[in-house]
Amino acid sequence: CHTSRMATPKGKELAQNLPREELTHLILKLLQAWKEPLSHFNQHVEHHQELSDDSLSKAKQISNMVHELKTGVEKSMGIISNSLNGMASSEAAGLSISNEANLMSDSDFIHCFRRDSNKVQSYLKILKCRIMPENSC
Repeated sequence: CHTSRMATPKGKELAQNLPREELTHLILKLLQAWKEPLSHFNQHVEHHQELSDDSLSKAKQISNMVHELKTGVEKSMGIISNSLNGMASSEAAGLSISNEANLMSDSDFIHCFRRDSNKVQSYLKILKCRIMPENSC
C-alpha cells in the first residue's frame, strides 16, 4: 500500500492516547494520501469497457465521499485547509501518489483503500467519543 510508510498507531489503545490535534492531522493525512490515487483509479476504471455503469458510479461516489469527509473534518475540527499544503515538500511528497499506487492491481488497491478507510473510521469514532462523551463510547 502506498500509505504503508505513513506512521499510524498500531491498535486502538495507541490511537486513543494521541492528542486530538495529532489524531485529526493523521486523519487528514490519510485522506489527502488517497486523493490523487482515487482520481487515477477513477480514470482507470472509466476505460474498462467490461465494468458496469454501477461500478463506475460507485468509484466516483467513493472519491466524492473522501473529498467531502476531508472537508468536513477540516471544518468541524477548526483546521485550516492549508495545514497539509503548508507541509515541507518532502513530507508532502510522501502523501502524493507513488509508483506503488500506480502498479497495484485493482484488488490490491481496493484492499489498501479499505484498510485505510477503516483506520479513518476508527480514528473518527475516537474523536467523536472525546468531543461528545455522552454517547457512551
